Amino acid sequence: MQDAEPFFIADALGLDFLNSIATPVDMPVETVGSGKALLAWLIRAGLIPTEVAEGFLENEVPGELDAVATQARALREWFRDFVSKHKGHPLTSGVIDELAPLNRILARDEEFGQIVASNSSSKALEWRQERRWRSPEALLVPIARSMADVICAEDFSHIRACEGTNCSLIFVDRTRGRARRWCSMSVCGNRMKVQAHRDRAKAAGKPIQRASRAGRMAQD
Repeated sequence: MQDAEPFFIADALGLDFLNSIATPVDMPVETVGSGKALLAWLIRAGLIPTEVAEGFLENEVPGELDAVATQARALREWFRDFVSKHKGHPLTSGVIDELAPLNRILARDEEFGQIVASNSSSKALEWRQERRWRSPEALLVPIARSMADVICAEDFSHIRACEGTNCSLIFVDRTRGRARRWCSMSVCGNRMKVQAHRDRAKAAGKPIQRASRAGRMAQD
């Protein structure tokens, strides 16, 4: 297991959280393996303000944030099972009982609205959603909300798993004709094209051309 930058390729934050552990090449990559890593992921995803993360770090009881990260990973795997079970088909109301664990977390939400001064030149005041962060467990709420957004707003018929060998990344296919196959064309797409070329050459009995090191240096 190795640490790395998180992936945001799914076009839906709830699915991006599933991709917070992934195998895009050969080795599993875990990006929320600790409390600090979870806070970093939430900031990168835009789900919590930086000052909220700083407040939790300053007032943390030892091990408290790591325990929440463990809960977040358990929620992630619950959601992975749900998505894996239902992707490729529209959801129906018959899944409501399966969503009880998610609804229990959502019931903890302490979101409220405030009228605040606007930074826009076209208006003086605006409505802003805020949230009370009474304990580290509250960090699970925006994650659960992002999963709820996937469930309620996305067509599960368009949720795909990358077709790259060993790749475990998941995404919403928003392309015209629903033709997206790869998490990234520059990673899995190119790798699979190269592999397909080698397979065709092998089947045809042709030698696979590889530039020699000397030749590559000469070209450079």
